[in-house]
Amino acid sequence: MLYRFANFELDQQRVELRGPDGQPVKLRRKAFDMLTLLAAKAGRVLSKEELTEAIWPNVHVGEDSLFQCIREIRTALGDDQRRMIRVVPGRGYLFDVAVSAAEQAAREEPTAPAGPAPDVDLGSDSGPAPIPAAVTAPIRPVPAWFGLRRLIAPGIVVGFSALVGLTFAAPILAPNFLFDRPPPTIAVMPVATAAGDAQAAAMAAAVTTRLTDGLAKIQNIRVIVPPAASTPDAGAASASFRVESDLRKTGAAWRLEARIVSTASDVVRPVAAVTVAMNDAAPPMQQSRLAAGIGYQLAQRLNAAFFPSPVSGASSAAIEQAVASINRTTRERFADAQIMLEKALADDPHNIDIGIALAALKLRGIQLTWYSAHDSEAAEASARATLEHALRARPNSLPALQAYCRFLVATNQFIDGLVACARTLSLNPWDGMALYHVGLAQIQLGRFDDALETFERADRYDTPRVSRWTWLLGAGFASLLMDRPQEAVAWLKRSIEITPASGRPYMILSAAYARMNREDEARAAMAKGLALRPNSTALNVPLPFKNTSPEYRAALGRIVEANIAAGLPAR
Repeated sequence: MLYRFANFELDQQRVELRGPDGQPVKLRRKAFDMLTLLAAKAGRVLSKEELTEAIWPNVHVGEDSLFQCIREIRTALGDDQRRMIRVVPGRGYLFDVAVSAAEQAAREEPTAPAGPAPDVDLGSDSGPAPIPAAVTAPIRPVPAWFGLRRLIAPGIVVGFSALVGLTFAAPILAPNFLFDRPPPTIAVMPVATAAGDAQAAAMAAAVTTRLTDGLAKIQNIRVIVPPAASTPDAGAASASFRVESDLRKTGAAWRLEARIVSTASDVVRPVAAVTVAMNDAAPPMQQSRLAAGIGYQLAQRLNAAFFPSPVSGASSAAIEQAVASINRTTRERFADAQIMLEKALADDPHNIDIGIALAALKLRGIQLTWYSAHDSEAAEASARATLEHALRARPNSLPALQAYCRFLVATNQFIDGLVACARTLSLNPWDGMALYHVGLAQIQLGRFDDALETFERADRYDTPRVSRWTWLLGAGFASLLMDRPQEAVAWLKRSIEITPASGRPYMILSAAYARMNREDEARAAMAKGLALRPNSTALNVPLPFKNTSPEYRAALGRIVEANIAAGLPAR
């Protein structure tokens, strides 16, 4: 089919999207397939499940792969305002544009020289997938020299010589330089529980499923599911490791303990424990938080085991002391931490971990405006260079990716930030802080409904728990931007209960009360916010506007007006 819409042409025969100028617009394979499906179903809401099952059949992928495809399609179509691909809250995505479709006659091409079919995979989010016949382009013959293109044949000869040389050099350069080893396999065993307890058995089965699904989203491991509970060892024999877990009741709470067992040696590595109160949430939320509590720690420890960081005792001590200073969030402690880390890095200039810690510290200083304008620019450039160097050295390092995700969003580089945060989530899908920064980027891009959904997902996982106040704050902010002040108040109160020493939640709460005409409560909340953040004004409370959307700026303007009415100084 040839689909036409909004001056674009989607050509299935050529596997090509052409813009209004007739020139091809670059799309990866999965994004092209998804756009084809959206165009074929224009005017109909497609759920996330429908899209995921159609584009990644029989493959476990996270929602981030779906979001990344949607973002890439919107960028290709120039749909920054999300008018062509709309989110229908709670239902899915709608391709809201008139589409005409016409069948294409098969193009007759001269017969190509005999030989193996070429690889026409245009790129995939989660490994190879079958290529539908409808999107396979014919191959044109070209002038050849001994069956090869004249211009590229010499290059192939040179390349082959280089390949032979690298084959011998690879063991010296690195064990995985030329051929990657297969990913480690993890067998997720059924969660064990006390015999005869039907409630615990149902909870254990649900947690097993959630934990397995989450681990299957991690890109650098392969998950094996035992074929039957009656013969659990049958599916685990070929795995590198087994994850074994026990669920039990402790008073009015569930306690889940897990461990990693090496299949070859039966060495047990204790992993973690998590406790969830039974009366704290509905059973599905309890299941989610149990699986996430264990899964988050598993993902962190597996990443550290597979991609170890050679940190010396002195370096580790410097990082721990600096982090303790950072968390006290005073200007003096900040200065002490910076001196400490800069000295440690000078003593060990190739230490990636010290560099990451120093970059994170500088980001903290930028966010709290503890640098002058000139020093802030230098600190931002230095932090970025340090993190990019760390990722070149260790592309699968979770600490480096987590820091880069935070850095890009905090410095208003939202599109790059979404990519970095998605990469973080591909290694730990339960990382609530990465989800918080995804939501923060979505808010400032004007995608309030997407942001609220992201914050709600972080709340379902509740990991790491120390950061839960951040995504509760984000959910309250997103709700208020969508003019839902009553919902915002509920989220913000939960955030303040956890961390009452931050002024920003009180200021957003003040605006929510003002929008509900609860003026006395609005003024009281603003007074608390100003006590915690003295010298705040309407000029310095909002986040920087660089790269933000008009929708965000307009909605934020209404919130700031409400804050001023509640007592926030205008200047």
